[in-house]
Amino acid sequence: MATLAHKLFPFLAWRHRVTRAALCADLAAGLVSAVIVLPQGIAFATLAGMPPEYGLYGAMLPAIVGALWGSSWHLVSGPTNATSLMVFATVGALAAPFTPSYVALVLTLNLMIGLIKLGLGLARLGALVNLISMTVIVGFTAGAGLLIIGAQLGNFFGIDVPQQTIFVGALATFLAHVRDADPWTALVGSVTIAAALASRRWWPRVPYMLTGIVAGAVTAFALARFGIANVATLGPLPSALPPLSMPHFSPAIWRELAPLALALTVIGLTEAISSARAVARKSGQRIDGNQEFIGQGLANIVGAFTSSYPTSGSFNRTGANFAAGGRTPLAAVFSAFALVLILVFVKPLAAYLPVAAMAAVLFIVAWQLIDVAAIRQIVRTSRGEALTLVMTFLATLTIRLEVAILVGVLVSLFVYLSRTTHPRVTRVLPDPETPGRRFAAVPAGAALCPQLEILRIDGSLFFGAVEHVRDRLEEARAARQDIRHLLLVGSGINFIDASGAELLANEALTMRKAGLTLHLCNVNPDVRALLERGGQIDVIGRENVHETKEEAIRRIYARLDAPTCAACTARVFVECQLVLPDGQPRDAPRPPFALASPGNTSG
Repeated sequence: MATLAHKLFPFLAWRHRVTRAALCADLAAGLVSAVIVLPQGIAFATLAGMPPEYGLYGAMLPAIVGALWGSSWHLVSGPTNATSLMVFATVGALAAPFTPSYVALVLTLNLMIGLIKLGLGLARLGALVNLISMTVIVGFTAGAGLLIIGAQLGNFFGIDVPQQTIFVGALATFLAHVRDADPWTALVGSVTIAAALASRRWWPRVPYMLTGIVAGAVTAFALARFGIANVATLGPLPSALPPLSMPHFSPAIWRELAPLALALTVIGLTEAISSARAVARKSGQRIDGNQEFIGQGLANIVGAFTSSYPTSGSFNRTGANFAAGGRTPLAAVFSAFALVLILVFVKPLAAYLPVAAMAAVLFIVAWQLIDVAAIRQIVRTSRGEALTLVMTFLATLTIRLEVAILVGVLVSLFVYLSRTTHPRVTRVLPDPETPGRRFAAVPAGAALCPQLEILRIDGSLFFGAVEHVRDRLEEARAARQDIRHLLLVGSGINFIDASGAELLANEALTMRKAGLTLHLCNVNPDVRALLERGGQIDVIGRENVHETKEEAIRRIYARLDAPTCAACTARVFVECQLVLPDGQPRDAPRPPFALASPGNTSG
């Protein structure tokens, strides 16, 4: 019964953490989060093409439900920049933003997203979010930053232009009407940016967005008071409490919104899980991804009926909640109630909030989305990751966002498959001076055994890698036609399937016809078991499958041609130093062969 109660009401699992000290800390953290979400909610709702109050409603009941039915102690749900941008970029192609039809579509989309998230959580599919790599997220958010800037250029400069969902289109439209820019509106936006950046640098404890918006509002009020200019404002908020709302239930509308709902589900869950895990690394908590899916899904479902557009876990407010000392999810609950109280007092002042100030705040948010340090690190780390980053970034700027994120995922999977289908095949030799017969890559120009070639395969030997490995083996035989034995070191083969097993058997037969013998050593138990079940180990020859490298070298050396060994000066094995393969003593032992470059890894 207790387990069932914890599943239905997961907040019972952390009730023991609620103490007098925790309540005081949560109250303080909730107040900080409420102050932060006030300007964010209005700005993000504007970005999403929704009336500004919908962003504040998204930080009320959805935040409470997401906190109580999620797993994180610190995650705060509500409007976010990426989700807001996705809403505008996707639904904006179906209806004009800020219109009743647009709002109804967004509410319906919110319900669909919630049902998908809830279904994924109940089906225990929380690991699906791991398919989106960090490289895709970095590229997508960088592109989203530019999209936010493009979408707000008209508002910042006071130009009445139609909203565009593609960055290139937004930039082209702005440049075509740049002569219509209002300098006073741009001044309000510039003052907002300057005040926000100054506040973030010199008064970090004060929410910089709030400081910037207040400075912009004061500037706009002064311009109007002295009769200089009238800058456009948001207008009064209709209510401090979220009214009930009703999504569409038309099958035709649901079919049309289905791909958008899937894309926004991916973005929302990625935001929520990454935000929760980032704070959990500091707090020492373990996040239950499936429970977080359920909490976020219920939050979206509730929001669809309480005038909220799609919400997710907010990284900014989650980090601020943790930094402010929040200890339990009650901090997010207190934040929602504190926001209602704040709205009761500041609602009349919302009429004086300039649209340009909202655009300026979103400019700052957009710039923060472009993680230059992460981009630089990815470019330096891997060409494949750099390709994924660039393709995701370009797709975000040029095509619909729900398709752009799919492009990023597909490119990252392609890069991964390209890497796994090309396992590294390296020529190695044992270093006699190292205990344990360490195998290392052969430096250029090093002496080689004229009768034995040793190759190490690093990677999975599955159907996708078969052709690549076959080509490398053929190249090795063609380059050294005098060898009589080829030893494959299998310590790097972590997985093999039926195709890989058949490759080894076919190569053994091919080499045998050419007078060569294929050997295996250091094969892990799972690989050997598959070769046993498929009968390939008998085709290769059980006497040619060796447990260790030492055993392989010792047995193969005994089968080498003694006259050839007598004339050989390479002497790359320990066995070469004392006796010939036929047991006859060797005259004048040669100093052991040493690999040139230090730091080579072992095989």
